[in-house]
Amino acid sequence: MSEAPARVVWRNEFSLGIPAVDHEHREMVALINEIFVRIEADDTETIADDLGEIHARISAHFALEEQIMRREGYDQFDDHKADHEHLLDDIREIMDAYADGSYGDRKDAFAGRLQRWFVDHFKTKDARLHRRLRT
Repeated sequence: MSEAPARVVWRNEFSLGIPAVDHEHREMVALINEIFVRIEADDTETIADDLGEIHARISAHFALEEQIMRREGYDQFDDHKADHEHLLDDIREIMDAYADGSYGDRKDAFAGRLQRWFVDHFKTKDARLHRRLRT
């Protein structure tokens, strides 16, 4: 087996300073890291279920963020919401590719895509939202 996938480490940039949102961000980090544990253990039985859980939770999470952005009159709402829609499509593609065996033995590719899916949005869109909400 290849080397273990890197875990997502909590960073301050993942925090928006809104307790409900930050709690959900931490839960998502924990769930993604749980998938990495399952990848390392070759526990492929439950990974599909975990991906479904991520999809369900992130859908609800995005709705909460969008409600907050509307309430705050966030100037980048349309762009941020479009990225949410892209991310929902992308996690669906990850789920489908996993289910149909597209990753095969390429566990690093699967783990890397999942990690990028999560981290890239937070490093860009959520980081900007964080800065805007703090001003």
